[in-house]
Amino acid sequence: MLLGYSCQLPDSGRRCSLDVCEYLGLRMKIYNEEAVEFMRLIYRKSGLGEETCMPPYLMQPVENLSIKHPLEIQEAEEGLFSTVSALLCKIDVAPEEISLLLVGCSLFAPSPSLSAMLVKRFGFSKSVKSYNLSGMGCSAGTVCIDLAGRLLRCRPGYALIVVTEGMGGNWYFGNNRHMLVTNCIFRVGSTALLLTSDPVQRPKAKMELVLTHRTHHGADDSAYGAAIQMDDDEGMVGVALTKDLIRVAGTSLRQHISTLAPSVLPLSEMVRYVCNVAKSYVAGDKKAAKAQVPDFTKAFEQICFHAGGKAVIDSVGKLMKFERGVLEPARMTLHRFGNTSSSLVFYELAYIEAKGRVKKGDRVWMLAFGTGFKACSVVWRALKDSSLDPDNPWKGCIHRYPVS
Repeated sequence: MLLGYSCQLPDSGRRCSLDVCEYLGLRMKIYNEEAVEFMRLIYRKSGLGEETCMPPYLMQPVENLSIKHPLEIQEAEEGLFSTVSALLCKIDVAPEEISLLLVGCSLFAPSPSLSAMLVKRFGFSKSVKSYNLSGMGCSAGTVCIDLAGRLLRCRPGYALIVVTEGMGGNWYFGNNRHMLVTNCIFRVGSTALLLTSDPVQRPKAKMELVLTHRTHHGADDSAYGAAIQMDDDEGMVGVALTKDLIRVAGTSLRQHISTLAPSVLPLSEMVRYVCNVAKSYVAGDKKAAKAQVPDFTKAFEQICFHAGGKAVIDSVGKLMKFERGVLEPARMTLHRFGNTSSSLVFYELAYIEAKGRVKKGDRVWMLAFGTGFKACSVVWRALKDSSLDPDNPWKGCIHRYPVS
């Protein structure tokens, strides 16, 4: 069961509009004119608004950019500590009661680990079992939920999950277009959530975990290399998002939902889908048959899928035949917070809750994609109507959304 969650709301001084983003890039004097124009174009087409936030590393004076590690630690601490503090206060659970601690962060793995930083800061029990997941990309949050759910079946208690990303230390300082895209769309964000298997806590819980479903497509070369950390020709390190990424995401999603569908869709929708596929084959239209997908809105009242970028949202919406309202939480979250990596699906859930759309009994589908290439689904059932939590990151701006 999900007792609660908290999302980081970075300081307003870190907000990065197009003008600020352009200034931060130009002052470094390392990008050529083609790279600057490319980033400007990507940003304008990205779907990001004027209030996304940059990490502290990029906000410091340009002459200090060689000093990286302390500010990477600061970025991690700001995200981890603020969300965990808010969550524990809100849920009223003592750190000593937590038996499992899972931290997901793909690109920043210091020693001591991020989980050790949390143990030191909050004084968790000496018997706490901690896990650090790295390299999982934007699926780290849903993968942590899957792992925590399995562990709680064997070890009843409380599981604290914290997901963040190291943005500052992985800023790309070269001119490779595939690697410049991450500079334009990834922004700061973290989430902490608390799960429990204690039936006594059911009256306090927001949702219960119904199922998790994971698929890994890394055996395919194009899927494995669709999003990958690498050196460019000049030896500069960055994450390359290839032109093949959208196609790979679509193919992987189609394979993922084909194995998920029997577990979640009502029989009537499965029959309708099979009949439509059969009709297309009988008509000799194999392309139309392959384009058929079940209507997943028959299985879920609320859907939160990873808004990796405008192109990803458009691609998923087209493939799944989602209506505009289904895509709204993803588009608005990308606009307000940018791509915060593995924490993004919880900013989307916070948006839906801030709008008061979650009702008792609703089924909520979280879907995230990760490097490798992997897809992970988490299905929840709401145990109560949603309400606007005091620390909801949308609290001060939900009245302005949706925007065009």
